[in-house]
Amino acid sequence: MSKAITHLKVPATPWERDDCLGFDGSVAHVSRVLRMISGRWKLPILFRLFAQPSMRTSELLRDIPSISQKMLTQHLRELGNDGLIVRRDFGEQPPHVEYELTAAGRDLMPVLMLAREFSRLHPVEDGLNFTHPIHQTGTAPPGPANDDS
Repeated sequence: MSKAITHLKVPATPWERDDCLGFDGSVAHVSRVLRMISGRWKLPILFRLFAQPSMRTSELLRDIPSISQKMLTQHLRELGNDGLIVRRDFGEQPPHVEYELTAAGRDLMPVLMLAREFSRLHPVEDGLNFTHPIHQTGTAPPGPANDDS
């Protein structure tokens, strides 16, 4: 019979905390990345900008089903504040603005691809359960996120 664990030792020293949290505060770093990409539309935006390196707001609105102008603007601003995308204003009339991934945004893409592969290898018990509107409409944006090779 296995012995039940009823108490866990709380790390008290810095090196014990490193054992618990990972080297150099790994939990904090991973949590920061998860916060940066959390949001209903952030991943579709990032994958679209990975597939097509420079896009106008109207192109993103067209390519991401069901997103509103307000939510697109909000998520673009947050992704920009987090350093994942950059907004390029061409200073023209009518306004011409394009968005593209920064070096940090491009560095994040292999991590997202690994997360996608993890999801494929470890589906939920009743099968893959896609709840994002992109999956409900049956139209996903083209590009690396949907490359099954």
